[in-house]
Amino acid sequence: MQDEINGEIEELRSNCIALEEQVKLLVQTELKLRRTQTELEKAKKEIEDYNRTLEHKVEERTMNLKRVNSELVSFTYMASHDLQEPLRKIDTFGHRLKENYFDVLDDHGRDYLDRIQNASTRMQTLIKELLAYSRVTTKAAPFVEVNLLQIVNEVLSDLEIQIEKTSGLVEVGSLPNIEADSTQMRQLFQNLIGNALKFHKENESPIIKIYSSISDEASNKCELVIADNGIGIENKNIPRLFGLFQCLHERDKYEGNGIGLAICNKIVEQHNGNITVESKPGVGTKFIIMLPVKQIIQ
Repeated sequence: MQDEINGEIEELRSNCIALEEQVKLLVQTELKLRRTQTELEKAKKEIEDYNRTLEHKVEERTMNLKRVNSELVSFTYMASHDLQEPLRKIDTFGHRLKENYFDVLDDHGRDYLDRIQNASTRMQTLIKELLAYSRVTTKAAPFVEVNLLQIVNEVLSDLEIQIEKTSGLVEVGSLPNIEADSTQMRQLFQNLIGNALKFHKENESPIIKIYSSISDEASNKCELVIADNGIGIENKNIPRLFGLFQCLHERDKYEGNGIGLAICNKIVEQHNGNITVESKPGVGTKFIIMLPVKQIIQ
């Protein structure tokens, strides 16, 4: 009997020792969990502090970029505007020289005078285009409902002489009404259609197709397409296409200062849209513009 009691006491003692070990293990585990929790809270705080710092830096840099962009646009406008007066004088005195002293000049003098006048004309065109680029952001009008079909027809009327000169054919499909700045929409189509007429293949009349599609009402997006059968653009040049002063073709063959497509890109951005291009040399180019049907007030 005593042996049985002693055996049970020994077993109980062993169980107590095992239980004590388990309690110690649980205490150690709890301490580790507390340390881990502390480390997690510390890490969370560090992440929150870092996010706040990052958000502040992003906000600060965004404000700086907006300020720099605004200053750049203002400078472009002022510089372009101020340059017009001396250019007018150069042009005026150039005409006076040609009218009054052209017969007195020798061949070299006449050539120099022609170069001065041509350079003055090119500079005037460049200044006008720079002013147009700056006005996209500084002179934007409130968005109203705009009939794109009517705008395209008006642009085609303005380009009538150029269309006849190139024997061009412009096919216009259905176009939607959208909320936009009508003046900028006119400029957008004027530049794109004008380019399609200008960059046509030799001995082949330009064919331009303008059409659109609306995905669905829920998407609030319309797709505008201006496609041509012109000379096309090499893929390596497409990333440069919408930059300022990017002339991708021979200046002596195709007039221009490389600002028109930069203006188009800026107009589309101002309307919360995007513009992409698909092109193949010798086949043609397609500009695809995605614009909101209704502008969302933010």
